[in-house]
Amino acid sequence: MLIAATLATLYMVFTSGLLALVGGLPLGLFLVFTSKEGLMPRPFLNRSVGSLVNITRSFPFAILIVALIPLTRLIVGTSLGTTAAIVPLTIAAIPFFARLAESSFKEVNPAIIESALTMGATPLQMARYVLIPEALPSLLRNFSNLLISLLGYSTMAGLVGGGGLGKVAVYYGYYQFNIPLMACTVLILIILVESIQGFFNWLGRSINKKRGL
Repeated sequence: MLIAATLATLYMVFTSGLLALVGGLPLGLFLVFTSKEGLMPRPFLNRSVGSLVNITRSFPFAILIVALIPLTRLIVGTSLGTTAAIVPLTIAAIPFFARLAESSFKEVNPAIIESALTMGATPLQMARYVLIPEALPSLLRNFSNLLISLLGYSTMAGLVGGGGLGKVAVYYGYYQFNIPLMACTVLILIILVESIQGFFNWLGRSINKKRGL
């Protein structure tokens, strides 16, 4: 049961994490480009999209799951199960990672950006060849933070039929007074967090080492 629950949790976390990467990375670039200091300053549009991102991020995840039940049923056909849990997990994760990506892009050395602009780089070229490669170590660290946050979210999803380790800990551990089982789920979560953090830290250091940093 613990093995199946762990696999279900990994399925929810990494699927929603990859979807958040696909949606959040362009959104982070958009927020950087349309800021006052960006390549395509659109202050009003930037504030509007930024406010929408902040509003979505401010929702407690437990409330967001319930609020998105109609959308989840529309997309998946049900509001129960691990696949259904991916919908609210992804919607919660996209704005979260967008802000993390935005902060990573703002850490890029302005001199490198100026050099690319001098050579006539377009916004698309700037994103593909300058911002993303230069911010890659920071993006990897922030992506690991996203996955770790999604691990916590996935346990809450288990409380409302999402499955995974959260469901095992509550329904088979807490409700049945099975303390060893609860301890095992906590231990597995700790191992997952440490593994994710360690892997992405190692990956970031490897990239920096290749760059001579």
